[in-house]
Amino acid sequence: MSEFRTEHDSMGDVQVPAKAYYGAQTQRAVDNFPISGWALPTDLIHAMGLVKYAAAIANRDVGKLTGTGKKPLNDKQVDALLAACREVAEGKFDSEFPVDVFQTGSGTSSNMNVNEVISNRAVEILGDDRFSPEKSVHPNDHVNMGQSTNDTFPTSIHVAVAVSIQENLIPALEKFAGSLAKKAAEWDKIIKIGRTHLADATPLRLGQEIGGLARQIELSIGRAERARDAVLELPVGGTAVGSGINTHPEFGSRVAKVLADETGIGFIEAVNHFEANAQRDGLVECHGQLRAIASTLFNVSNNLRWLSSGPRCGFGEVVLPDRQPGSSIMPGKVNPVMCESMMQVAARVMGNDQAIAISGATGGQFQLNIMMPMMGQTTLESITLLANVTDAFVEFCSDDMQAHPDHCEAAVEKSLSMVTSLNPYIGYEKASALAKEAFKTGKTIRELCTEQNVLPEEELNKALDPMSMTEPQA
Repeated sequence: MSEFRTEHDSMGDVQVPAKAYYGAQTQRAVDNFPISGWALPTDLIHAMGLVKYAAAIANRDVGKLTGTGKKPLNDKQVDALLAACREVAEGKFDSEFPVDVFQTGSGTSSNMNVNEVISNRAVEILGDDRFSPEKSVHPNDHVNMGQSTNDTFPTSIHVAVAVSIQENLIPALEKFAGSLAKKAAEWDKIIKIGRTHLADATPLRLGQEIGGLARQIELSIGRAERARDAVLELPVGGTAVGSGINTHPEFGSRVAKVLADETGIGFIEAVNHFEANAQRDGLVECHGQLRAIASTLFNVSNNLRWLSSGPRCGFGEVVLPDRQPGSSIMPGKVNPVMCESMMQVAARVMGNDQAIAISGATGGQFQLNIMMPMMGQTTLESITLLANVTDAFVEFCSDDMQAHPDHCEAAVEKSLSMVTSLNPYIGYEKASALAKEAFKTGKTIRELCTEQNVLPEEELNKALDPMSMTEPQA
């Protein structure tokens, strides 16, 4: 068998790999865009398969596949079409989608790639020759019926993004929030010194500090939900420019319902198809929430990195699990590698957000945004990175980190900020003078107060009780 076969499209003959399920238009795109070597994310390919499945269901149910148009299909052919769409959605043909991310800005090349693969697979399921130029299930007339790349490709992006957030990112954040909340409860009685401006502040409990981090992640779950909800409106049904030419009036709503039923996510038809085709503002909003999540993850992991610094010459209040040797020259050195991994991911996602914002602002002219493949790939990359690094951080770091109570408590008595609790008794000015004297002499606040008989012993002990400083006092 020859290494290539000859396929034909409206522009002429094309040499296609002999066994490929895709055809001429896909191969032209492969030849035209030797840019990055990055194919579209598989999540997006699967979503495109699912959108084609929903479109076929809608066209079947309104009678267009079997009753109108060129070469109506019989029930067996419709079933083959649906089966082929399902197989693409389930990832059985992932290797058949070689078109580079940096392609035509509408995603037409990838839409045709999907149409060709589904068409040829449906023909094969029917027992016919998928290499025949005459297709019983045609890529344009049947697989793409009632559709344009301009409405189905952004629909696929929305579906892929929402599903990935729902199935990957939200569960990862929920696990992380639970992991930190558990540590906060375990460490609630451990007193430590607070820090503001990287300078000593009043005492708090380690559990309170970690509980604050847990709350940050809880709020990130809400942001992930809002990111998902920003892409629930689907452009499908608008076809080329938003007018819905060549499609059934119920097509968009029917496709959205199938997709909602299949995914369990509340997809709806776009309120205005001209907006939905032309602009990707929902995707910009979605990624803005992802950026906020990235900012939180950077902050949380960096705080844990600082709290674990040492182990002897830093804060050393939290002990992170050892994951790997930390130096090629310093024996025994161990670094906070999981924190650093998360911080790098966060930086990448923040950078991705700039690309999405620029693409949304400048890419949508008149009736179409022409930056969509990159926007889809970049958004899905951000979701995948955030979900994966969060899962890894929980498994390899936060679940197994330990407190170092001795380190936490050692700094409390030495802190000059202990004097703050004396304000109600002796006033700010006198308390400030005590703090300055303590710093100058190296004595603790308690020692100076005892020497100077600032307060009776019982009252002093009550005022300087660090645990009482961690809660409001009546």
